[in-house]
Amino acid sequence: MCPLHAKKSRYTEAQRSLTPKRLHKAVCACARAETGEHRRARSCPAHEGTSTSSHACTHAQPHTRMAPETARESTQWPLLPFGDSQTRASHRRPARAPAARAAVRIHPARSAPAAAPAPRSALLSRAGSRERAGEGTAAGARGQEESAGGPLAAAAAAGGREVPARAGGPAAGAVGRVRSCRPQGELAGSMAGLRARRGPAPGLLALSALGFCLMLQVSAKRLPKTPPCPPSCSCTRDTAFCVDSKAVPRNLPSEVISLTLVNAAFSEIHDGAFSHLPLLQFLLLNSNKFTLIGDNAFTGLSHLQYLFIENNDIWTLSKFTFRGLKSLTHLSLANNNLQTLPRDIFRPLDILNDLDLRGNSLNCDCKVKWLVEWLAHTNTTVAPIYCASPPRFQEHKVQDLPLREFDCITTDFVLYQTLSFPAVSAEPFLYSSDLYLALAQPGVSACTILKWDYVERQLRDYDRIPAPSAVHCKPMVVDSQLYVVVAQLFGGSYIYHWDPNTTRFTKLQDIDPQRVRKPNDLEAFRIDGDWYFAVADSSKAGATSLYRWHQNGFYSHQALHPWHRDTDLEFVDGEGKPRLIVSSSSQAPVIYQWSRTQKQFVAQGEVTQVPDAQAVKHFRAGRDSYLCLSRYIGDSKILRWEGTRFSEVQALPSRGSLALQPFLVGGRRYLALGSDFSFTQIYQWDEGRQKFVRFQELAVQAPRAFCYMPAGDAQLLLAPSFKGQTLVYRHVVVDLSA
Repeated sequence: MCPLHAKKSRYTEAQRSLTPKRLHKAVCACARAETGEHRRARSCPAHEGTSTSSHACTHAQPHTRMAPETARESTQWPLLPFGDSQTRASHRRPARAPAARAAVRIHPARSAPAAAPAPRSALLSRAGSRERAGEGTAAGARGQEESAGGPLAAAAAAGGREVPARAGGPAAGAVGRVRSCRPQGELAGSMAGLRARRGPAPGLLALSALGFCLMLQVSAKRLPKTPPCPPSCSCTRDTAFCVDSKAVPRNLPSEVISLTLVNAAFSEIHDGAFSHLPLLQFLLLNSNKFTLIGDNAFTGLSHLQYLFIENNDIWTLSKFTFRGLKSLTHLSLANNNLQTLPRDIFRPLDILNDLDLRGNSLNCDCKVKWLVEWLAHTNTTVAPIYCASPPRFQEHKVQDLPLREFDCITTDFVLYQTLSFPAVSAEPFLYSSDLYLALAQPGVSACTILKWDYVERQLRDYDRIPAPSAVHCKPMVVDSQLYVVVAQLFGGSYIYHWDPNTTRFTKLQDIDPQRVRKPNDLEAFRIDGDWYFAVADSSKAGATSLYRWHQNGFYSHQALHPWHRDTDLEFVDGEGKPRLIVSSSSQAPVIYQWSRTQKQFVAQGEVTQVPDAQAVKHFRAGRDSYLCLSRYIGDSKILRWEGTRFSEVQALPSRGSLALQPFLVGGRRYLALGSDFSFTQIYQWDEGRQKFVRFQELAVQAPRAFCYMPAGDAQLLLAPSFKGQTLVYRHVVVDLSA
């Protein structure tokens, strides 16, 4: 503790006993206490170049309580180390100069020389001196602050501020409880000169700069923070307006509830593009060049209520574009290029109140049918929408379109299963409530039996019948017994029986090789309770023969059409008159009618329109009966029965055709027409025009037969191929309005 700062009762004795050397030590100790620096290697600046007769120091003690008399005395009279009443009178507060309180700007480089720097406690006590000190202390503080060279002036000089100064005022002392010792005589003059030469004390400047920085920090904390904002946007705490943005802005205030994007430089909005703004309630995306808005583009915006996507180049939207917008009440898609809308695109919008679709070029085809249905039942307010196409609906209100005008259900054949082997015939059959398929496979010398797996929904291998040159495998279920007639080009034809005890096929009987030489087709049918099967023989010396089931086997019943190289058979049971049509490569197809009196087929006539048919099939449409005849060279024919003869209805191009098959699926009639030189053509029957129209192409190589097989809810079309794999197609129904 500085000995000069002792209590007043001891101060007078101390100052009398101070020698120059002791005074030097006291002044140095005071200087160290004031600046907080231990300058041991540096000599006391107050002692250099001065006489040893007197020294001075200024020191501010902590703010402590003292008696009122002591407070008044310490405030009014600075304690002097030397001097009498005259010296004390000279240090009283001078009268105010005429040029009172002139505002001067003090710079650090040009600051006036000051007394020894005040300690930090004196600086900190100034801010609260007027509130904490008494009247005497406040008067002393004002006197010291108004002095020209005090610490407050130095602090103001460090910050470059203007402070008031009194002309001719004494050097400022410390504010608060201050005791000062001042030089007298030569020491005072030498000390003032030294300080004038050396400039302000380093400790005083450091404390002044520190105080100024603290004031700047306090003022900076009081200023409101500027919210983060991308360069292309103008932001407030809860709004953002962006122009010419190259992407969806990311660096936005987290409290943003309103975002506007105008004239954006990107064209696509992808999944979760706005998920970083979960509080968003208003989103405006107008006058941009957006062409695509993907699925889940607005996911995470559970609070969004208003969404405007107007004046863009959007042609269509994804089905799940608006998924997650459970709070959306207003949606505008006006003035885009929307031609269609995905089915149920507005389903996630549970509380949607207003929808605007005006200004779009809607194509009112099947893809808009769902919208017509939705508009008829929704509670959402929708502005009038008009059709741009097709011509029959142009300028019609979408809300007023009748649903019966939309024919939006179509069908398709899609590849369902591939059997990795060729085949020349396919015959499905039911046995013991199971579905099977018999395939003639001359390439593997077998008649293959496949079983339908209802669990896996696939055809799987079940059994095989040896057949080195099989051309047809015809299954027949007679009296709950399964028989398979295997027709072969060489080695004879046979009838096999399925033995449920041994679960295998056993040979039952041979077919007379003298009658059937080169079988080409088999047809099984039932007349008046009796089972028959007919074999078309394609050899010059053979004859098409009819066999009848009797008790435990099939026996020859009738020989038909000998020596004409027959190619195909078709049994027709219409109007209660069973008929058998035999096609031949050497003459026109012949029609045989069953005679109940003779129990035989009797020739009735020929189909003269097609002289060389390779295959013959029939179908009924309404009350009319039709024949379909394929030709290998020339056009295939569609004929209608007119009561006494057939008349041609339609010609179908079919170069290289050996197989055709009409079939009915769910009320829709089709015709499969194969070719060895091109794709298989699928035609669909047009009830209005009473003709077949081209429907679809199937990539089947050299088909030899077509077979329709319903398998539960799967409607299958089998296409055995002579040169490639056997293909299984599935018939599916397609809703174009979906």
